[in-house]
Amino acid sequence: MALDVGDKRIGIAISDALLLTAQARPTLTRKDLKGDIERLRRLAEENEVHQIVIGRPLYMSGKESAQTQKVTRFATELQKALELPIVYWDERLTSFEAEQHLEELGLNWRKRRRHVDTMAAMIILQNFLDSRPARTT
Repeated sequence: MALDVGDKRIGIAISDALLLTAQARPTLTRKDLKGDIERLRRLAEENEVHQIVIGRPLYMSGKESAQTQKVTRFATELQKALELPIVYWDERLTSFEAEQHLEELGLNWRKRRRHVDTMAAMIILQNFLDSRPARTT
């Protein structure tokens, strides 16, 4: 499962059973930490999640931002509550790439705004899945 964690919403994507493709899940509108974690716990259990990939927002220079610290604090609490491994993934340009893709699909700015977090989570997860060494059977 991959998360694009923002202050107001969390984009969510889940991989298929073979860990080949990222699939969108509805964006979670944030309420409070406890409630957000509980909804993510249910989703993780329903989908038999074994690892969570969290987008790590960095400046283009690679330096951490204030948002990096917020995401890290959230991820720490999530890891404690779910007891699942967390992997951070560089998310630079994923929101831009998500916006571009949604624009190419012909969505107006309002519809793009509603879907950009989930699309960013899908990009994060797909990039992570694609980076894994090929498994030969």
